[in-house]
Amino acid sequence: MTLPAPRKVVLAYSGGLDTSIILKWLAETYGCEVVTFTADLGQGEELEPARTKALMLGIRPENIHIVDLREEFVRDFVFPMFRANALYEGQYLLGTAIARPLIAKHLVRIARETGADAVAHGATGKGNDQVRFELSVAALDPALRVIAPWREWDLTSRTRLIEFAEAHQIPIARDKRGEAPFSVDANLLHTSSEGKVLEDPGQEPPAYVFQRTADPETAPDTPEHVEIGFERGDAVSLDGERLSPATLLARLNAIGGRHGIGRLDMVENRFVGMKSRGVYETPGGTILLEAHRGIEQITLDAGSGHLKDSLMPRYAELLYNGFWFAPEREMLQALIDRSQDHVTGTVRVKLYKGLARTVARRSGHSLYSEAHVTFEDDAGAYDQKDAAGFIRLHALRLRLIAARRQRLNG
Repeated sequence: MTLPAPRKVVLAYSGGLDTSIILKWLAETYGCEVVTFTADLGQGEELEPARTKALMLGIRPENIHIVDLREEFVRDFVFPMFRANALYEGQYLLGTAIARPLIAKHLVRIARETGADAVAHGATGKGNDQVRFELSVAALDPALRVIAPWREWDLTSRTRLIEFAEAHQIPIARDKRGEAPFSVDANLLHTSSEGKVLEDPGQEPPAYVFQRTADPETAPDTPEHVEIGFERGDAVSLDGERLSPATLLARLNAIGGRHGIGRLDMVENRFVGMKSRGVYETPGGTILLEAHRGIEQITLDAGSGHLKDSLMPRYAELLYNGFWFAPEREMLQALIDRSQDHVTGTVRVKLYKGLARTVARRSGHSLYSEAHVTFEDDAGAYDQKDAAGFIRLHALRLRLIAARRQRLNG
């Protein structure tokens, strides 16, 4: 069935070549009005050029939306994820995945406010982002149509993209005329690099791929310590200074970056079925994860902590696959958030040549009892004879199994 052309489309617009081509393609293909939305997620680049380029491409000023989402990103998306200690496939801190539902949320908001009947994104048909954007839009406003040009148009090569850009007077950065060395996605949590020179997982990434972190081998020879304060599972202060979520993460990025913290070279399993090699830099996030686990060590009981750890891979997979707004993620989040009631205190982390290690932690909510674990006189805090009955009870089923084995084997 052929769908009618949309009247107005909100485009997730970076200002780069691909989304600038998409902007023109939408207007030309559908004859529709285009609204641009550019999210400031702390990607570390000036965003006003996106406004200038959108104006140059014929977008009316009132249809250009550039929104600073840095605080919302860290407070409402990154921090809830970090309460779970989420790692996809045991390594990836989900820096790209966690940004997509926030972008989709504001695409939907702007579509509603402007009366648009469709939204569009620049994700390709091979990647995870198309899934993340579209699942999020479906969860937030199922009536909205989603247009994914990479699945529809015939601009299937870099040459054809360049020809389209030149035919429509779309500026092309000089390095875009050749093959880009790799693709980069950045926000306040991480930098992700993939493709081109990184496509062969048997080759070490070139040094120039890394943009946010120093080479650990040439990082300072003197360790640096940071002290992070937590309240109910969220970081609230750095070295005694209370900071907003985005400011705190930005400072940790700078500190961790100069010590080479947070580099990852990973081959991961994409939701769409293929394997992909990505090089990630997550300096502040790596420090935060280490510190959060450090404060949980003394404030979470074993049952809560072990249950939470057992659920983490499922939670991380939901985020990676784009199910942030799904009920099962929200259910898991409620459990995780409840576990953080007493995760309050301070953690001291040592940074040195690519490593971040907890070296001290303290909390008024601590469950750690020195009186119970001391090798010295515990003044009656613990009766060691109690362990005998504890062991006998736990050994009972093992004894019964062993007795059966002996009986059956003669």
